[in-house]
Amino acid sequence: MGFVDALRAIWDTGDAAAPLDPRLPPAARTTMLEALRPTRIVGSDGQQHALRDGLPVADGDALVVATSGTSGQPKGVVLTHDAIAASALATSERLGIDPTRHSWLACLPLAHIGGLSVVTRSIITGTSLLVVPGFEADAVEEVGRSGRATHVALVATALQRLDPSVFTCVLLGGSKAPDALPPNVVSTYGMTETGSGLVYDGVPLAGVEVAFRPAPRATGTPDDDGDGEGEGEGEILLRAPMLFRSYRDGEDGRVTGPDGTSTWFATGDAGRFDPSGRLVVSGRIEDVITTGAEKVWPDLVERALIAHPGVAEVAVWKRSDPEWGERVVAWVVPGDATPSLEELRQVVADAIAPWAAPKELVIVDDLPRTAAGKVRRRELE
Repeated sequence: MGFVDALRAIWDTGDAAAPLDPRLPPAARTTMLEALRPTRIVGSDGQQHALRDGLPVADGDALVVATSGTSGQPKGVVLTHDAIAASALATSERLGIDPTRHSWLACLPLAHIGGLSVVTRSIITGTSLLVVPGFEADAVEEVGRSGRATHVALVATALQRLDPSVFTCVLLGGSKAPDALPPNVVSTYGMTETGSGLVYDGVPLAGVEVAFRPAPRATGTPDDDGDGEGEGEGEILLRAPMLFRSYRDGEDGRVTGPDGTSTWFATGDAGRFDPSGRLVVSGRIEDVITTGAEKVWPDLVERALIAHPGVAEVAVWKRSDPEWGERVVAWVVPGDATPSLEELRQVVADAIAPWAAPKELVIVDDLPRTAAGKVRRRELE
């Protein structure tokens, strides 16, 4: 619990905290410090070291958290005390958290919003908290089985390694969730800029507004009237009390929404509401693969491929193609048996469309991921 005590101490001084992942190698640590721009570093021994070129924080700022950096350099996201309180209270209300009966386990990296928000949620609501150094499947499962924690936040790769039924509730964030989830697992949508998840199982938390603006349409997106045009999809815009104040460089990330006000955050994700009114996220707009005249969402292709028994893990990305401009490529960690390209092409052709099928298959032992479980697509070669 030393981290929690240090966080409280920083807040008591009126300063903001910027957690730094101790696992980072020197070069990555330097990059992260350039994004966070702290004025001082507090070591694990409690010693403080002043830094040149640090930026001060504004009154009310609580945290500066680095984005995952899946699409480029990380950015420092400034979250206020009001924002983290709004996130904690809305989450606890949706989950029915009772501080007298429930307790949280923090086992994800505390330098990322998915792990850090478990800590801040517990502090704000007064809910018991157990912090462990990292995710070890057997140890985490034992905590749930023993009743020392009732709630936990995990990413998809971690969920697959334990029995989730030992917890009252599992919040699932980070990378996209599997199609089939146990009844006690809640799939969340959010990012560092939203102070953790703010849409649970497709339904926005209290106070969260969702809107859309035009975005590229891609193969596999259901449309409103069956004509194949995908009118219901657009870039997801969010407005909520838990949104970040600004990036560390001063940009606030706000755009003009459908109501004409510049109070919306543009997520860079494409999505739509399904017929039941739940938010469906198609993927990052910048990740769309343009092959010939067609646009393909990697996430949708991955969702189709993971159903094949020969696919344990999969990432879909693109390579340049002299004929098509870009071609769809599947990087696969084999499951029961190594699948063939022909098998996987047929799976995608049947589920989405022939032109969305991968034109190349790369067999790998593992996939490059962030600490939050997201695949670093740009590291695939």
